[in-house]
Amino acid sequence: MTAQAEIAAGYALEGTAIELGAVLVDATVEPTAHVRIPLSMINRHGLVAGATGTGKTKTLQLIAEQLSNAGVPVLMADVKGDLSGLSQQGASSDRITTRAGETGDDWQATAFPVQFLSIGTGGIGVPLRATITSFGPILLSKVLGLNDTQESTLGLIFHWADSRGLPLLDTKDLRAVITHLTSDEGKEDLKGIGGVASATAGVILRALVNLEAQGGDRFFGEPELDPNDLMRNKDGKGLISLLEIGDLQSNPALFSTFLMWLLAELFETLPEEGDLDKPKLVFFFDEAHLVFADASKAFLEKITQTVKLIRSKGVGIFFCTQLPTDVPNEVLSQLGARVQHALRAFTPDDQKALARTVKTYPTTPHYDLEKALTSLGIGEAVITVLSEKGAPTPVAWTRLRAPRSLMDTIGTDAIKQAAASSDLNGKYGETVDRESAYEQLMQKVAPPRQEGEAPPQEQPKPEKDEPGLVEKVLGNSAVKSFLRSAGSALAREITRGIFGTSRKRR
Repeated sequence: MTAQAEIAAGYALEGTAIELGAVLVDATVEPTAHVRIPLSMINRHGLVAGATGTGKTKTLQLIAEQLSNAGVPVLMADVKGDLSGLSQQGASSDRITTRAGETGDDWQATAFPVQFLSIGTGGIGVPLRATITSFGPILLSKVLGLNDTQESTLGLIFHWADSRGLPLLDTKDLRAVITHLTSDEGKEDLKGIGGVASATAGVILRALVNLEAQGGDRFFGEPELDPNDLMRNKDGKGLISLLEIGDLQSNPALFSTFLMWLLAELFETLPEEGDLDKPKLVFFFDEAHLVFADASKAFLEKITQTVKLIRSKGVGIFFCTQLPTDVPNEVLSQLGARVQHALRAFTPDDQKALARTVKTYPTTPHYDLEKALTSLGIGEAVITVLSEKGAPTPVAWTRLRAPRSLMDTIGTDAIKQAAASSDLNGKYGETVDRESAYEQLMQKVAPPRQEGEAPPQEQPKPEKDEPGLVEKVLGNSAVKSFLRSAGSALAREITRGIFGTSRKRR
């Protein structure tokens, strides 16, 4: 048995699989030695890593196409706009024909169903929003760059607003609540549960102003995204949602944290499913290092917990970044599929990262991994995944298949046109600004009536017939008190989930 065949035997599967490519040993590719990921193992998560220009984006495109064909919806963070070609058929060429022959692929140009989305109203896709209340204090602290003390204070502010039933829909609502809690009246409201120091409040307010200047005010608000709109099929194929960063280039942390909010929403709302034949939804986190950079201890703990538990809800996560060391060990250990493109070892730090990466792979008699990882060509990767039995597969130097959709952008005008004709545009296209904490607090500090100003006219009371039994019961003062208390509790009771995101009780 050849080395290629020996490695390929570890990827022999009975069920449906995502085909990645063919095994390469000693510069020889064997088209019949296939490397694949079992579809049932996709929700055990994965990592796609490699230096710039080594083919990571094309690998994401290749995997997303096959997930869509299997009826699995996909959400992809399209930071650079390179993935819009998924919506159009690819163009055949000599290079693609050669690659298809090398990898045993019956390549056919194919387009896939795509919906183009943007964070906030400043992008070219359908605008997506989240409310401040729903985002919660932990995720918002990550976006604002707060330290642990400031995050704790923000948690107190959210707790007070939750208990008072004050909707925090956008940034002006949060500013109004902070301003109120640092006033004399607000300090009285917080007696017994702590207080908001003026200096800390000032830091949070300045961070909010900076966030608004970077476009954050166009993201927070309503209508809020319903995650179910990402879990749809079209013509039997899973819908691919491409989420672009729009005018939030100066705040990529908001982009990555929004994806964590989405994961938290799915975690809180989806039922436990156990092991499925295929996932319900697959997330691709491009530029994954942004998720973990400068993250608080609480934030990292919640990410790790989410990654561990959300697979049982039928959701798979693929992190995409340059170095595996960008991902904390606690999270890295949860990623069953590893697709490692070429690494560079130009500096001492690069060499340390390379050595650490090699140690995370199973031992192999066929490759010198340290040499292999720096010798991979464009469109090649060192791969190991979980077999259908949950065991790591042999390490395989793999020549990857070519995507069947267009490996290029389709252009801004085409994306705008597709977004305008999307069925989601009618749902999310227009911003809604209903009464919330800002308006309610402003009513409390309305200016007093001027001297000589006539008081509001009291409306005449209508004549009433003799009350019946129900009216007498409802008119009882004890019953009225009970109903007021129950109504207030129902109106303002907000429970918070794994990331402190809101879960309103129905």
